[in-house]
Amino acid sequence: MNHSKVVEPEPFEYSYYDYADWYSNPEPTKPPKEVILPCDPTADDKLFNICILSISLVVMLILAVLTRKNKLCQGFTRGSSSIFSPANFLDQTQKKGLVMAVFGLVFSKLTILVIAPDPLPFSKDTPENIKEYMKIIAIFYYPVLYYPLLLCGTLQHKAGYVFGTLLSCSHFGVLVWQKFDCPKTPELYKYYTLLASLPQLACLAYLCVQFPVLFVKGPKADEDLDSSYYTNYVKSLLKKKSPSSSSSTTDKPSLIKRILELPKGYIYLPEKVFRFPLKLAVTSFITGVAIYHTALLLVVLVVPILHIVRAGIDENIAFLLLGFGIVLSEDRMEVVEIVTFYTWLLEVCYLCAMTLSCVVSLVMLMRSMVLHRSNLRGLYKGDVYSIYNSQKTIRPSKPGVVCWMGLTGYQAAIVCLGMAIQTIVYFICFLFLVFLIIIPVFHGRNIIMFQVAGKAWPVWVTLTLVTVLQHVTAQFFFIKKEAGTRDLKNRESLFLLTYLLFVVNIVVGLIVAIWRMVITALYNIIHLGRIDISLLHRTAEFYDPAYSYYTNFLKVEVSQSHPVLKAFCGLLLDIMVEGGRAGQRIRDAEEGIQENRPSKATSSRRICARWQLLYTLVNNPSLLGSRKHFQSLQKSESVLNGTPNRSSKKGSRKEAGKPAAEPVQSSETPSSQDKTE
Repeated sequence: MNHSKVVEPEPFEYSYYDYADWYSNPEPTKPPKEVILPCDPTADDKLFNICILSISLVVMLILAVLTRKNKLCQGFTRGSSSIFSPANFLDQTQKKGLVMAVFGLVFSKLTILVIAPDPLPFSKDTPENIKEYMKIIAIFYYPVLYYPLLLCGTLQHKAGYVFGTLLSCSHFGVLVWQKFDCPKTPELYKYYTLLASLPQLACLAYLCVQFPVLFVKGPKADEDLDSSYYTNYVKSLLKKKSPSSSSSTTDKPSLIKRILELPKGYIYLPEKVFRFPLKLAVTSFITGVAIYHTALLLVVLVVPILHIVRAGIDENIAFLLLGFGIVLSEDRMEVVEIVTFYTWLLEVCYLCAMTLSCVVSLVMLMRSMVLHRSNLRGLYKGDVYSIYNSQKTIRPSKPGVVCWMGLTGYQAAIVCLGMAIQTIVYFICFLFLVFLIIIPVFHGRNIIMFQVAGKAWPVWVTLTLVTVLQHVTAQFFFIKKEAGTRDLKNRESLFLLTYLLFVVNIVVGLIVAIWRMVITALYNIIHLGRIDISLLHRTAEFYDPAYSYYTNFLKVEVSQSHPVLKAFCGLLLDIMVEGGRAGQRIRDAEEGIQENRPSKATSSRRICARWQLLYTLVNNPSLLGSRKHFQSLQKSESVLNGTPNRSSKKGSRKEAGKPAAEPVQSSETPSSQDKTE
């Protein structure tokens, strides 16, 4: 037994060199193939997960006690949270980096589990019959494992920052240790696990730096409604616009200026008067991480196989091609060189297609972020028709809540599938370009495409001349300009030319139909990863599930996170909850018990505050059902449906014929029917 242990070599150390066979065999020997064995790091993953789960449980219990103690001491104050609501996704003033890092950490970990032999770290050599069940359990286990990191950063407590630093540094240190011990793994590609863990390392490194920074700065005093962001947003809306800016908008910009403005629509630049919602920020970050993981998988699944195929090409490939009637050359070595070169071109085309797919996905992501901001601003102002094809009420619904919860995962899945389809389509396009156009032109043979186009040149010339003729005659012979208006002239010639070119226009229409199909397919493939636009017609966009998810998400987001609404709620809480001097002065002013006459500045501030309140009430979707004309309309509808309302009044009958104004579009002045609000 001991002798066998000494002489038995490792699998990757087997020597295929036998000097007797080497001199008798005229063909040179090939180097042995590298065999990657499963690696077990010294930092055992099972032991680490048991320890970190125990520590996380203790941390959550301590934070629960501290949070409960703060609530008992402070009472029912705003800004207080618990361990069951760590992140306020409807808070636009919250620090987004920490939440984004935790979501990216969970997503990166779950993408590795797709091909991992052991989904859970507590068991090794998982049987095939239960591996799928283990993956389902792992889908819920890893979010629970990283939940304390999210909790420590959003509870606004210094103890949470200390525990967050401890947990994040533990995760980061053990992960670096494991990747240093075992950089190579046998799954797919030897360095796939190492490359796939780079987003995890980046997120954990950010958390290791962010928690100490938050500990030094201390908890924020202005949370959500206490923040000045909402009041600044209202002030920016009420600020008078300069006449220069309004006059410049009416002037038509030049062509150069419009060309320079085009790239700005694809570059997202943050603004002070508008903050990206946390839910959309997390969605955009997860989309970027999904692009990285999808690109890595697309490279790892194809490129190593092409390397193996190219390395295995020998002289026998000439006989294989001869069986299909393909003779590239009489010299077999030249055939090997040609096939090797073509295989290398395949790899180049595939890498170019994958790179183009990544670039297009990133550009579409930036464009989506720009449109997210534009859509939210439009809905804040009441522009419903920019998103929906009919009048909609902006308020939560059952489908809206479901779509709001699942938007991030839906976007990540669509981007992954879109990148895979784009890579395949771009790869086919590159193959067509290289093998049917570039190589035949370079070598001067097998120019099949040019031969077909050369035989059909009379048709192309005829179609080109007919198209040019129609455009020229329409410009100079059939349109007349008189007194600044346009009208038709030479109508007899127009009718005659229409009849003569009827058959030719059928052929032109066929080409246009083919080109329309190609453009539609390419447009939908390029924009497949976006959910902020519909791939269907305006009247059929309801049947696009991705766009339906997005529009329902906007209903919940706008109805619950309107900056003007939050500014008004913050003002009410300042008066009612805090009861400070400012609130007392406002109450005194409303009751008219001021001794001295208010100054002009005080009156202007009071008028501005009341107009802010009016703007909030008019644009508040939650108050729609409380308006008098809306209730009267409901009463009239109930009467028409056969259910007469006994409490109907004469005033409501007069207003029953008026359409119910959409709250986000109403701009009417205050009236008696709005005073009920």
